[in-house]
Amino acid sequence: MASDPRTTAYARTDDGGALRIGTGDVPLDSVVHAFHQGHSPEMTRAQYPSLTLEQVHGAIAHYLAHRDEVDAYLKRQDALWDQWRNQTNAADAPVVRRLRSAAHA
Repeated sequence: MASDPRTTAYARTDDGGALRIGTGDVPLDSVVHAFHQGHSPEMTRAQYPSLTLEQVHGAIAHYLAHRDEVDAYLKRQDALWDQWRNQTNAADAPVVRRLRSAAHA
């Protein structure tokens, strides 16, 4: 069986299509956002204790090696979150109304 070219030792595509780091559940998005914000790998590692420092460096290296592909993925993820957020905001469920009221109180 051929390996997926989008999968490395540091980044993998999970069953839902999300890019994850290593065997854990930390999304690649999180490390890339921290990288863009200027966080050091050590600081990022402290934010995600399930990752090793090697995995953080590996995730950054994966991003830098596949920047166009990962940036396109991040745009798709942002669009999905926007869609989810809009659906949630449009919902008139009682719990949503309570949460909105509590947030504005």
